[in-house]
Formats: sequence, structure tokens, C-alpha cells
Amino acid sequence: MRKTLKPTSLNKWLALLEKRHPNAIDLGLSRISLVAERLGLLPPAARVVTVAGTNGKGSCVAFLEHLLLSGNETIHSNNHCIVGSYTSPHVTRYNERIRVAGKPVEDAIICQTFASIDRVCGDVSLTYFEYGTLAALLIFQQFDVDIALLEVGLGGRLDAVNIIDADVMVITSIDLDHQDWLGCNRESIALEKAGIARAGRPLVCGEQAPPATLLPRLGDIGAEVCLLGSHAFHYEIEGETLNLTCTDNDGSQRRYADLPRPQLPVVSACCAVQAMLYLGVAPDGDTVRRVFAETQLTGRFQHIRCQGRDLVLDVAHNPAATRLLAERLQDYLARSRGTRVHGLFGVLADKDVNGMIMPLMPVVSAWHVSDLDGVQRAARGEEVALVLHRAGVDAQTHRSVAEALLLIVGQMGVNDLLVIFGSFYTVGEALRVLDGGHTAGWTVA
Repeated sequence: MRKTLKPTSLNKWLALLEKRHPNAIDLGLSRISLVAERLGLLPPAARVVTVAGTNGKGSCVAFLEHLLLSGNETIHSNNHCIVGSYTSPHVTRYNERIRVAGKPVEDAIICQTFASIDRVCGDVSLTYFEYGTLAALLIFQQFDVDIALLEVGLGGRLDAVNIIDADVMVITSIDLDHQDWLGCNRESIALEKAGIARAGRPLVCGEQAPPATLLPRLGDIGAEVCLLGSHAFHYEIEGETLNLTCTDNDGSQRRYADLPRPQLPVVSACCAVQAMLYLGVAPDGDTVRRVFAETQLTGRFQHIRCQGRDLVLDVAHNPAATRLLAERLQDYLARSRGTRVHGLFGVLADKDVNGMIMPLMPVVSAWHVSDLDGVQRAARGEEVALVLHRAGVDAQTHRSVAEALLLIVGQMGVNDLLVIFGSFYTVGEALRVLDGGHTAGWTVA
């Protein structure tokens, strides 16, 4: 007989769930659908938005959450709109994954929910991610959430989130990542992401040059596709501002002019506004301007001052993301004088390391690579350094991000910049260091 779990803290729950299922990633909907049915939790909210994409999906959820919580009278006509958000992975605390009304859910609630799920699992074995997805859905149901925002974890068609029939779907981007599970080219990956679509329901696509397989598959499914770059949905950038044209449910166009360029990806911001309109919610221009200007996300080109030195933390973990990071660094360098860029890189072993480093080669002057302490899937720093050596540069290796961070900041010149990237684990460890565990006496702004 299967033993019921009774951990006494969230950390103990998470440690057990990581070991409970034989595979860390086990795509498929049969197991989680069965347990969801036993829990009686579908649907989790009156309206649901599902967001997939190789990059930018977490940013899109952040914009949507901010728009919905903005206090716009059009949105809150009855002065009551509870928003639930589910994203992954987290950077420093698991609670970041499940938010209600913009705030992370408390440990005790997540633990109680895990226990409720475990009691009904029976002979069904769930992965760590499947437990987390069910927990989020059950918590949203318990809090009587009006709108649930669900970020797809991996791919789309077979991801745990796809047990939900969303009202609006978003695909932010399609590029190479997780090829072992999703396919070795953009055409195959597009088919997996298209699996979140539903017949007769709107799907917003931020990929302006989609693989040839995407639109035919969405047509076969019967989704109502709104493609960024089309007459119905497009934007123009003019200096530091942009103009956005979207389409309402009735087919009429809505224009948002003189918007500030957001700190997070422009495509994610635009997709969020279009998804809002398809939900039947029309934010006014002032709200969109404020949200574009204010929305930030931990570990997405996050700027920190430490000991009088500049640091940028970015969770870029595939070639497409490091290309964007390189562009943003080039822009940063164009506005500063005499800046020397140090790169601290920690990455998982299944990533395209060479593809990730190449966009940053013209930008980074001094390379450092680190092991990721306690992460079984991590690439060893020595192996990553060898890839860099073959590309023509040498790198200093470190046993941990903490060790590297302490050393590099101490060696940096006053005009230098340190960029920390490669994985959520890399940025998470850096933030824990900066938050105080290893930085007694440091000044962090």
C-alpha cells in the first residue's frame, strides 16, 4: 500500500516530491488528469489564460497580472476581481510560483494543498511539476479566483497545464530549447506549443515569423489566431516609445499611442494587452502606459548595485534568450563609457552551451564559469570552460556562484559591469548571496 506523505514544512515537501516520481520530466496528461478529476478542481477559475513560449512567457504573465491588478475601472466594474498566477520555475522561493492577488501564497497553504493532493493520488505517481500545477489550480479554486493566469512549463501539448481548457491562449515565441523532449527544430517545437490551442477560442501569437508548421496546425485545431505583425495586431517603435494596435472581440481596432518601451520584452507586453482584450477587458491608455513603465520581474535584466559596482542578473538559458541579453548589454554599453563586462555563467548540462555563449562573445571581456551547487542537472564548470576555450577565450572556474561572486566584485573596476546568467539556478544562488547569507558588510541597493 502506498505510504501517505506527512512532511512538516514546505522545504521538506519539496525535497520529497523531487524524489517521489522516477523521472524529473515525464510529459503526458493521463496521470494528472486522473488526479484532477478526483480532486474535482476543473475549471480552477471563471476565466483562464494559458501562456506558452520558448522565452517571454513569464514576462507576459507579469504584464497580464499587473494589468488586471491595476485598478482600472473598466476591469473592476464590480470592485472585485481576484487574479491567480502560476509560473515556473522560481528564482529564490517556491512560493513565487503561486500567487493570488499578486502575492505569493503562504507555506502553510501550499503544504495543506500538497497533502490534499497526496491523499487522493492512490496508485498514481506524479512529478514535482505535476504536484505544483495541481496545487496552484486547487488553491485558485479555494480562493474563488476570477481570472487564472497559467504559464506552461515545457512545450504545451503534453504539459501539465494543458489539462485546462483556457479561454485565451498565448504563444510568445518559438525557438530551440528542450530539444530532447520537444524536437530538434523550430517546426517540431511549434507543433508542441500549438497543442495549447482550442477550437473556436482566440490564440495570440507573438512569433512574427512562425515556423511553417504552426499556422496550419492551429487551423486544423480551429483556433482563432491573432498574429503579431498582422494588420489586426502590430506595433511600431519610435525612439523610446511605441504605438500598439490591437483588436477587440467584436473586430474593432483599439490603438494605444505613446507607450513607454517596457523593461521586459516588448512582444510579451503587446501579447498581454491583446489577451486582455480577448478576455473582454479593455484597459485604458493610462493604465497600459503605467503597466509598461512599471512591470519588472526578478532575474530579467535585473540591475543591482553592490559595493558600488553594477550587476545585471538574467535567467537567459537558451541561445534565443542570450541573443536578447547581448542586445540589451550592447544598448547598455552604448550609453556608458569605458565599461568592461565580466560574465559569470552557470548552466544546465542539457543546454546548447556553445549556442548560448556565441552572442555574448563580442560583449563579455572576462569570463567566469561556475558549478551549480546541489543541482544534479548542472554542467560542470570545467566542461563549460572547455567550450569557451574552443571558442577562443579562457575562463576562470569556480566551485559555486557564491565563491565567484565574492571574488569578481572584489576585483571589478568602478566602471565595470558583471552580468550573471545561464539558468534560474545561477541567478537564484546569486540573489541569495546578495540578500545577505554570504555578504555581511556588503551594501546592496
